[in-house]
Amino acid sequence: MSMSLESTVPLHGSIDIPLLGFGVYRVPDGDAVESAVASALAFGYRHIDTAALYRNERGVGRAVAASGIDRPDLFITTKLWNSDQGYESTLVAIDKSLAKLGLDYVDLYLVHWPKPEHTKETWRAMEEIRQSGKARAIGVSNFLPDHLDQLAETATVLPSINQIEFHPHLQSPELVAYCEDHNIVLEAWSPLKAGRILDDPELRLLADAHGVTVPQVVLRWMLQRGIVTIPKSVTPLRIARNADLYGFELSHDEVAAINKMDRSDRVGPDPATFDF
Repeated sequence: MSMSLESTVPLHGSIDIPLLGFGVYRVPDGDAVESAVASALAFGYRHIDTAALYRNERGVGRAVAASGIDRPDLFITTKLWNSDQGYESTLVAIDKSLAKLGLDYVDLYLVHWPKPEHTKETWRAMEEIRQSGKARAIGVSNFLPDHLDQLAETATVLPSINQIEFHPHLQSPELVAYCEDHNIVLEAWSPLKAGRILDDPELRLLADAHGVTVPQVVLRWMLQRGIVTIPKSVTPLRIARNADLYGFELSHDEVAAINKMDRSDRVGPDPATFDF
């Protein structure tokens, strides 16, 4: 399977999203996030994922502007926070995010968490945001099948992507199948289980066999499955290693072995029960 840092998967329409991105959750605004994003862009990442909740959109925007990379060559994602859900407030929220980022549009705008009481009106605004060109694609994050079914009742455009917690110990097969059946691309947040997966003995054996790190094995596994993934680090060496995934390939049996590691073990909130 020939892949590179430029590898993409299609979203609805003619938009392609890079399979590998760079996340900035919990990276403080200012020098920290600017330095991290600058390093990622220097190492060849072109997909940057932020959110209103992260409070670092300004720093991301400054790093993007300072990079000198042409805007069409970048893929920028941000997200709508729960307190801004609802029709009018969603329309206001995208303008605030664009102003902070210093951009005319984002490539992908996501509803960060399901809020069933606001889903339909929020999604109506999301569709208008897409039509206006302020977001080239729209999607959701942390939505389960019930949430997606509710959204679909009145939607004219379905989400192009669903960003969920996903790693070898949490593979959510029913949700994955639902998204595949509805042409919704999967994107993984916390792909390394907040670092808790690094000591998994089976993954360590695979990493040793290929002469790479456990994170590289996990990220390569996701890419080979066609799952968009957004590892996060502020350390230049780790940022570089997380992008160095193309000098080896997992065999069919190795991919299958990782597929069997599912424990339904979350590190983040459960969307079925958590209420922000």
